[in-house]
Amino acid sequence: MKKLVIVFISLIFISNSTSIFAKIKLPSIIASNMVLQRNTSIKIWGWAKSGEKISIKTSWITNEIKLTTPENGKWEVLLKTTLSKDVQTIQFNSLESNIKLENILFGEVWVCSGQSNMRMPLRGFTGQPTFEGNSAIANSRNNNIRLFSITENGSPTPLDTVVNYKKWNVASPENTKDFSAVGYFYAQKLQEILDVPVGIVMTSWGGTRIQPWISKDAVTPFLDINKVKKDTTEKYKRIPSAIFNAMINPITSYTIKGVIWYQGETNRDEPKLYQQLLPEMVKDWRKQWNIGEFPFYYVQIAPNKYIDKANSQYLREAQLKALDIIPNSGMAVLSDIGSEQTIHPPHKKEVAERLLFLALNKTYGFKEVDCIGPIYKSMEAKEGALFLNFNFAETGIYSPEMEVSNFEIAGADKVFHPAKALIINRKQVKVFCPEVTEPVAVRYGWSNWFVGTLFDNNMLPVSSFRTDNWE
Repeated sequence: MKKLVIVFISLIFISNSTSIFAKIKLPSIIASNMVLQRNTSIKIWGWAKSGEKISIKTSWITNEIKLTTPENGKWEVLLKTTLSKDVQTIQFNSLESNIKLENILFGEVWVCSGQSNMRMPLRGFTGQPTFEGNSAIANSRNNNIRLFSITENGSPTPLDTVVNYKKWNVASPENTKDFSAVGYFYAQKLQEILDVPVGIVMTSWGGTRIQPWISKDAVTPFLDINKVKKDTTEKYKRIPSAIFNAMINPITSYTIKGVIWYQGETNRDEPKLYQQLLPEMVKDWRKQWNIGEFPFYYVQIAPNKYIDKANSQYLREAQLKALDIIPNSGMAVLSDIGSEQTIHPPHKKEVAERLLFLALNKTYGFKEVDCIGPIYKSMEAKEGALFLNFNFAETGIYSPEMEVSNFEIAGADKVFHPAKALIINRKQVKVFCPEVTEPVAVRYGWSNWFVGTLFDNNMLPVSSFRTDNWE
């Protein structure tokens, strides 16, 4: 009798397990309130028992879609979205399931990612404000902005769905206060200008290097595996690929328009490696998403004193150089809006606007919107001075100062001296110093902390730069 009871209980367990497995399971990011990338082919996917027959009905496609779950249990289907601004629904049916997703919109979908400066919310961190954040929270109720937030997590292997997250929500003061300030400001202005819905997927983790954000296959050639320390105390925060596995891989089937990225402070002690890894990460992510060379716009780290005295200017230089390597990219320069006292500058709205200018010009065709500040091009020596020329200075060079600060100059001895700098004909910068009669090199903003004083006509700042390559 006892043996029969055990068999009966086992049969119940097997029956229930089969029933649960038979039900349609959707990834976390496929849910009500989501924004689907408009006017393109998007992927909808999920899991069910092998051989399970599934029907999918959408509010915008006349014909019902029918499929049978393959042997591995994962099914997927491609759907064509439209330019409609109407609210949409998706219905999933099978023998065991009846799921209806509601309040879906077609619009522009962007991922915002990086470390704490991207994670920093509208309400700021403790004792570290976000300027204009409170006003933004108060005015944030907007049905055409949707937010999905992935919580910090790592995994030793790639996950197929996000485990820790805050579900898709319509923007409102209740959920924007803790959302990425850069991400929200970016979405708010983009939605206003394009007059279409915008979805922002936030996946950021403070204090992280770039290595954990890259897949194992892509990052391994750059690492000495024997020197990689295991880290289970902070959910794999420092292990290469671990954050990619949990916070990027699960969303790479979700069709997006592009990515905005704000990270680098934690890599400031390895600029040469970072110059290789940033382009490699972008290449890797584009391969994983498999939707072409989507736009990738990133933020150059801001000036700060840095208590460890690290030479962050070399990291800023690495980010500047990466522009020439990464196709369809752009960089927002923050040389004028850093913070001496905190690594988290409060001017997040300005950061978002500079990223937005890149997207408007390069992605959405607003060619009249300036998006790139002057970038050093060349120099010529004459009259005991160096005359600097710049790319992307079509409307000229501007400074609020009569003599532009933060310049240094050196001769063949490689010793730099503070220099005077004057704007000539609103196009060139003349740099000179009485102590250096035969100058050969110039540096601008070449320190951890400085306040940028050189701009184009639209107040887009010049990055710190140097004309030499001395160690």
